Amino acid sequence: MGDVAKDLAAGTAGGAAQLICGHPFDTIKVKLQSQPAPLPGQVPKFSGAMDAVRQTLASEGPRGLYKGMGAPLATVAALNAVLFSVRGQIESFFRPYPGASLQVHQQVICGAGAGTAVSLLACPTELIKCRLQAQSALATSSSVGVAVKYGGPIDVAKHVLQSSGVKGLFKGLIPTLAREVPGNAVAFGTYELLKQQFAGGRDTSNLGRGSLIVAGGVAGAAFWLAVYPTDVIKSVIQVDDYKNPRFSGSIDAFRKIMASEGVKGLYKGFGPAIVRSVPANAACFLVYEITRSSLG
Repeated sequence: MGDVAKDLAAGTAGGAAQLICGHPFDTIKVKLQSQPAPLPGQVPKFSGAMDAVRQTLASEGPRGLYKGMGAPLATVAALNAVLFSVRGQIESFFRPYPGASLQVHQQVICGAGAGTAVSLLACPTELIKCRLQAQSALATSSSVGVAVKYGGPIDVAKHVLQSSGVKGLFKGLIPTLAREVPGNAVAFGTYELLKQQFAGGRDTSNLGRGSLIVAGGVAGAAFWLAVYPTDVIKSVIQVDDYKNPRFSGSIDAFRKIMASEGVKGLYKGFGPAIVRSVPANAACFLVYEITRSSLG
């Protein structure tokens, strides 16, 4: 079995584990990110993460926490297969011989390259997911577009294609790139750094599962610490109305968020994102490593 095929299989398994563990947290994150700033004298729809959980469970039941999961679940194989296989191919350029360990800065480069490739697949998937997750949070908005009640991922895609054509599925591509490239550079660099620290050197092949879980969890948290404001901008652009948009682009979204909410507006939903990142990424990296090792 070739290295690319092994990375494809292991990346798929790791991505599925990540999605199952982390999607409810992601739903709450997107709801908090996308709720409109309250008018003077009004209170926001959700006062915080726990309030968003309570309201979601009350109005939609447990299934509400898994809204939008269909789109990433359907494409999780492609997304994570691309991420880990592209990373593996870039790694091969740095290795002086097969199986050689890489330095941390080389893993940073590999992560950035993999993030660039995965952005093209992640953008339409994220757009569909975010529009499903955010529709209840935006129900009180005056925007016509967000008042649409989607029946599922396919329904979202149909509405987007009717409104803006294929290019509409790539709304938010720039902030997606701005999230995935530096985010994955930091995540893979952190992951490799911690593994080498735990192993006491560059040979990390004998690390136990506990070390891999810790390294993966911290790497996931590092991803969000590095790029969270970019993710907020991506989310508000992707849930924005196509016919009457509030934002003309990433810079405009940044300026309007800062003007209406200040710096804290760029960190809406940060708590759920960090809480999600640790177990979800720990599961992803652990399952990837176990699957990749089992394939030889």
